[in-house]
Amino acid sequence: MATLRVFVVLLLFILNIHHSHSHSEKNTCPSENEQPMFIFGDSIFDSGNNNYINTSPIFQGNFPPYGQSFFKYPTGRLSDGRLITDFIADYAEFSHIPRLFLDPRRLNSYTNGVNFASAGAGALPETNPGLVIDMRTQGLYFTRVSRQLRQQLGELKARRLLSTAVYLFSIGSNDYASPFYTNPMNVTVPYPPRNFVDFVIGNITTVIKGIYSEGGRKFAFLNVPPLSCAPLLRAFVNGTTIEACLEAQPSPLARLHNIALSTSFQNLERQLRGFKYSIFNFYDAFQELVKYPSKYGFREGSVACCGGGPYRGDYSCGGKRGIEEYELCSDPGENVFFDSLHPSEKAAEHFARLMWNGNRDVIESYNLEQLFNL
Repeated sequence: MATLRVFVVLLLFILNIHHSHSHSEKNTCPSENEQPMFIFGDSIFDSGNNNYINTSPIFQGNFPPYGQSFFKYPTGRLSDGRLITDFIADYAEFSHIPRLFLDPRRLNSYTNGVNFASAGAGALPETNPGLVIDMRTQGLYFTRVSRQLRQQLGELKARRLLSTAVYLFSIGSNDYASPFYTNPMNVTVPYPPRNFVDFVIGNITTVIKGIYSEGGRKFAFLNVPPLSCAPLLRAFVNGTTIEACLEAQPSPLARLHNIALSTSFQNLERQLRGFKYSIFNFYDAFQELVKYPSKYGFREGSVACCGGGPYRGDYSCGGKRGIEEYELCSDPGENVFFDSLHPSEKAAEHFARLMWNGNRDVIESYNLEQLFNL
């Protein structure tokens, strides 16, 4: 009997070691069903990379009241809480969200994915130069990660991991909008509209092809929203209706961009073997929320929760950007916008859900649930 008890104790001890070892591995390697997610782009996806670069508070959310609704402290996200990518990681049943590339505390392993996004970034290096990580640089960082994965896992396993991963992008908005932020009434756009869009799309395509050459096959994009309907620019629009802000620049530039983005991806699908994509119609989805907030559980679609001036659009949220005084609503979940440029956590969840399982009304090609399961 004593021998049996010793055997049971030893067996339980061995099983416990195996369980602990398996749990530890889950923190550095994705499970069989967990595909990595590599995140690129701007403030819609930046969960704190800009905390680690020499930049302006304009491009940071690492001070109160950012983060108040979910984390209860500022994380660097330009939101009262979680971003679209946080919800997508949840829907995909990730063990944790992809790590920030610039976080010095990150583990050395990249097998669960990486977040390269930088608030204020554009596809063009001329967009907010010296203050952000532009998309080309994000692409170079990914190449560095790809090389490290090959050293860590070997060529075959790294290729398999990179080909099953999903590459998620939010880029382009700052390229078109940043010329309008400083002096909306007297804007000089750097190029004729169609040339401008061609340059932006060309830079995006170059980065996509670079990732494809490293093994990436599954790409998901947000198109550009109706930029002039954000509170920051809406105060300067000639008229206050949704129709007025949709016709004021840079919203028409956004529409040109979105048509060109769709055409570009259709061409890439024909040219690149195994290339799969998802484009979320962020433009129409955002327009719908601004137009009919109560239909989706919001009280206010035009006025930001945090800020000052008309529509709370002066980008003073947090008092660190040159204007110390600002207003803060009591419940950010009632507003589509948290500050004068960025969606609230509740709006981010709405968009993430549409990206994950939306139909052809808002998705071109695959939705994210389908893309993860390919």
